[in-house]
Amino acid sequence: MTAHSASVEASLASVVQHLRQARRALFITGAGISADSGLPTYRGVGGLYDNDETADGMRIEEALSGDVFAARPDITWKYLIQIEKTCRGAKPNAAHLAIACLEQNLDQVMVFTQNVDGLHRQAGSQVVIEIHGNLQELACTACSHEESASDLGAREMPPLCPVCGAVLRPKVVLFGEALPEGELDRFIDAFEEGFDIVFTIGTSSIFPYITQPVVLAACSGIPTVEINPARTQLSDIVDIYLPLGAAEAMSEILDRLGLCPDSAD
Repeated sequence: MTAHSASVEASLASVVQHLRQARRALFITGAGISADSGLPTYRGVGGLYDNDETADGMRIEEALSGDVFAARPDITWKYLIQIEKTCRGAKPNAAHLAIACLEQNLDQVMVFTQNVDGLHRQAGSQVVIEIHGNLQELACTACSHEESASDLGAREMPPLCPVCGAVLRPKVVLFGEALPEGELDRFIDAFEEGFDIVFTIGTSSIFPYITQPVVLAACSGIPTVEINPARTQLSDIVDIYLPLGAAEAMSEILDRLGLCPDSAD
């Protein structure tokens, strides 16, 4: 167990107290939860990209947009494969495993994630909304063919459909595209049913669909927790702010709850 300041210790104790009383928990997660799995924390989708422009003379948000994919899928796939390469072989860390463990011990745990790395599902979480999709799921742009691909390293780029020969695309939301309505509706329905505690972990909290549920929960008197080494616009709104990495914080919380010690090592 790591030594912490008195304020962090008090915050951890408060989170544990709330979780002992909770039956339904919501975890809103961003790239920071996968940092301890070796994945970059992305700016939008791209902490891989420090320059204003890519090698193709456009910003990464443009290269990874629906419009560019429609016109030049080779350019979009060039950068998608770089992101996929960083995800390839990554394993869930203690934070992912802790959330999956809590799902076995509470009536309901829902994960609402911005991440496309699939690590929550790998960790064993069953109720997961991947609001930006999953980079390991491919769909044909012309026919109904779909497939899973955990490793795209050996594929030609852009990958082609084995059925009709059209370009495949990952089932992710590219810049400029709408979020999946079905997944949003599923999340809204669950939120309206109510949660006893709401966590936000490892997200920069810049998108309204990430911040609004936390603000609504806080205004409704539902305990809210932010786990993030860096402060965000939610840090002064939540009830409890833990300035820790996701894996460390969730391991500490599980340790205090006495749950799943093997999973969170």
